[in-house]
Amino acid sequence: MAELDPVIHAQARLRIMAALATREVGESVAFPRLQELLAMTAGNLSTHLRKLEDADYVEVEKTFSGRTPVTYLSLTRTGRRAFEDYMDSLRSLLGQ
Repeated sequence: MAELDPVIHAQARLRIMAALATREVGESVAFPRLQELLAMTAGNLSTHLRKLEDADYVEVEKTFSGRTPVTYLSLTRTGRRAFEDYMDSLRSLLGQ
């Protein structure tokens, strides 16, 4: 039986990965937009993003728009591959 990646398998992290995987390679999304899409609190989203960043699945880019700080998020190549592998494992587990 295929093993599911425990970093991705937590519901909140799976939702984050799925949302980021819909973006083109190299495309990012601003933190507030992702928070809105997932209806998560900033603290909860930040906590799960940290775990994904520690696993090198998500890239966090902090920048400024004028004087306002902006955080952009995207999947790394490793993260995109891990998500694809996770989905393949899930399909295998469910028998397609």
